[in-house]
Amino acid sequence: MTLVGELSLPKLDLSDPGLKGEFWHAGMKSMLDSGQWLAQAPLATVVLEREAGEFFLRSKAAEFPGKLLGQMFGITDGPLHEQIENNIINVGGDAHRRLRGLVNPSLSPRAANGYRPFMRQFLESLWQGAGEADEFDFIESFARPYTSLAISRVMGAPAEDAARLHDWSMWIQRQFDPIALSDPETVQTMQDKVGEFYAWVRPLIETRRATPADDLISSLISAEEEGERLSNTELENLVLNIMVGGVDTTQNQLAHAMRLLAGRPDQWAALRADPETLIPRATMEALRYEPITPFTARQLTEEVVYRDVTFPEGTVLMVCSFTGNRDPEAFAESSIFDISVDRGKSRVLTFGAGHHYCVGANLAKAEIEEALRFFSETFETLEVDGLIELQTVSGIYGIDSLPVRVG
Repeated sequence: MTLVGELSLPKLDLSDPGLKGEFWHAGMKSMLDSGQWLAQAPLATVVLEREAGEFFLRSKAAEFPGKLLGQMFGITDGPLHEQIENNIINVGGDAHRRLRGLVNPSLSPRAANGYRPFMRQFLESLWQGAGEADEFDFIESFARPYTSLAISRVMGAPAEDAARLHDWSMWIQRQFDPIALSDPETVQTMQDKVGEFYAWVRPLIETRRATPADDLISSLISAEEEGERLSNTELENLVLNIMVGGVDTTQNQLAHAMRLLAGRPDQWAALRADPETLIPRATMEALRYEPITPFTARQLTEEVVYRDVTFPEGTVLMVCSFTGNRDPEAFAESSIFDISVDRGKSRVLTFGAGHHYCVGANLAKAEIEEALRFFSETFETLEVDGLIELQTVSGIYGIDSLPVRVG
């Protein structure tokens, strides 16, 4: 057996500000070309291959290192600490299974599909508000307000609070970014934002207890499995988790889908011609080709031996969904964005795998599909009309600006 620390591995600096766009794609191709299934980052071992990635994501000997991050950066009290301790992604074992059993029905495919009419209404309203212009920034005009409005409706929050939900999500999401956590001012702002959210959501929960409605909070209040119900603390933190995980992520995955389609007029025309087949396929192809969660972290709770390599207890792993979503046996083909290819039931790692598979995956896919349906019906042509401002892949791989021209 060989200790993982004794291996000679290619180096990957996740803090490199240039790690985006074509440089990101080329760099990860060179990683795969090295023939290694592992790489070394400053704070973690990177898992490049899908099979190995799924093994560690599904392993009972691995947990999300959210609490470790909090401890490393001295977050030992305050609202942010409370949220980290109660975040479903940081809860394991029987407690996690219980929470998933209670929340899953509220975010099932059927439940997510029930919100599609509202998603459509938001898109129509935003298009009218944009004055049906033929040039606009897709992020500012659609991606950001659309996902914020959608999550506010799903949660049962007033539409006028959508911008606040977006602001809270942007800040609280940074708890997963070591660079952000190293800045005391940023951490204090995150503490304040979590506190603001708790102060906002607690009276909303009490209102829904008294007057249930057709929304997620009401559904979670009534959720029951074998006599078990959610406590107030569990309920407010699940709502926070869904909000944080359902704004920035979906906003940017939709933006990447539109960016990719805008550069491929033949695929846009095909999407318009056969929406029933190609809208679900285009959604999954964007998730596969350009995942906005390029890395998913795990920390081993015990020693693990895999492929004759020993990974000691405490090892931090970063499973790379970007490389994991590509087929090493057909790399050239899988490195092309093509919605005409039926990739069957090939799995993507963008939503993770195992017991911590993204709880909001069905909702995210429904939002992206409805947006692609609306835009393909509305825009005959779609093209990039300026400089795209990409973020880096160190956290959520987002887009700051996506200028487009439509016809």
